[in-house]
Amino acid sequence: MSRFVKTALSRRTILRGLGTAMALPMLEAMLPTTARAQSMRPQRFVAFYVPCGIRMNRWTPATTGNAYALTSILQPLGAYNGAASIKDDVLVLSGLCNRPARPDGPGDHASGTGAFITCAHPFKTSGADIRNGISFDQVLANAWRGQTRFASLEFGQDGGGGSGDCDSGYSCAYARNIAWASATQPLAKETNPASAFDRLFAGIDPNTTAAAVARRKRYRQSVLDSVKEDTTALQGKLGATDKRKLDEYMTGVRDLEVRVASEQPSTCAPGTRPGAWVDIRDKADQFLDLITFAFQCDLTRSITYMQQNAGSGYAYRFLNVNGTAITDGHHNLSHHGGSAASNDALEVINRWEVEQFAKLARKLKAVTEPDGSTLLDNSAIFFSSEIEDGDSHSHLNMPVLVAGKAGNQLRTGQHLTFPNQPSVANLFVTLAQAMGVNQTSFGDSTGTLAGIR
Repeated sequence: MSRFVKTALSRRTILRGLGTAMALPMLEAMLPTTARAQSMRPQRFVAFYVPCGIRMNRWTPATTGNAYALTSILQPLGAYNGAASIKDDVLVLSGLCNRPARPDGPGDHASGTGAFITCAHPFKTSGADIRNGISFDQVLANAWRGQTRFASLEFGQDGGGGSGDCDSGYSCAYARNIAWASATQPLAKETNPASAFDRLFAGIDPNTTAAAVARRKRYRQSVLDSVKEDTTALQGKLGATDKRKLDEYMTGVRDLEVRVASEQPSTCAPGTRPGAWVDIRDKADQFLDLITFAFQCDLTRSITYMQQNAGSGYAYRFLNVNGTAITDGHHNLSHHGGSAASNDALEVINRWEVEQFAKLARKLKAVTEPDGSTLLDNSAIFFSSEIEDGDSHSHLNMPVLVAGKAGNQLRTGQHLTFPNQPSVANLFVTLAQAMGVNQTSFGDSTGTLAGIR
């Protein structure tokens, strides 16, 4: 039960002593009184992308409801390798579709990745005239803008530029990004955990005084003001395309203004700076830790994470089937043609991917909020791929998991099957409303999903 205090404590309250000023971490007393009375807490969202589809006959539970048995691929959601079960914290959703992801001709991997959380139809081009839709993480980021240092964060294992042809005439911008600030502005992801750490926690120094922060803010604000003045002067001299690019640039400037305005000393402990990694396992662990720290320190509330890029050919040599290491690339295996050997390898890879999703959920569950709930209780982690099955390249009956209760708004612990093939966009509208964002439509949505709230 929430405790009541007569007045709300400002989030900018600082502790003073010995010539220094230190910020407090988020406390229950910093929430408005009405919010505390209703046990309302900040909500968080993660979009967790894995490539090349899923072996669906080893993914889909045989029954619906809360008594369903975990399949081979979903085993990491249960008690697994000594970790406690999180099955009751997860929704398994069957029957959802992402029809806008269907490409014009070949190109399912790039088109499906572009539409992953936009539920919009990517325009087929390998040139600069890309066109998609705003992604769901950015809808939330816009709704929560100004409440955290970063409106959103974008992480991923693989890099690569956003230009050129990455899949049968589809731009690399679609294949290598799932976050889109607008129809023409993909948001590039950070692929180096150490660099991401430096970006997140730069300037977070318990010994930094409020006066030093104020001086830095004044200097940066003066630079931003001059940039805005110069930009305004340019407006009347540009064509339509350049004006659009300038608008996108100014969006970045406005985001920087928010970060400057929110800069303050902090005592939030970020942990150890990530070091070198040997393979995808080390890098995944580092990114999952960063996501947890970012939420724990309330640096952002909206994050995207790409386990690999579209159609990844990564060879999971550290995994094995019956004692034999998997040496073939993921994409080649996904074009299994019914091969039992390829499908068995895919099953092992898919189980490892779910294990990473479950690991993130467990990390969030281990962090307690001021009112006794956990980060996972106040989050929604969406997990899926760009296609259903790697061989069929279908965008129907997508593999979907959602972990977290979104502030006790989601009825987790169930496997639900939806008739009539509703859009994944319906799920996003439902999640937005569960997290307190007044969203009535998104992408190709036709409403909300029954049974998950």
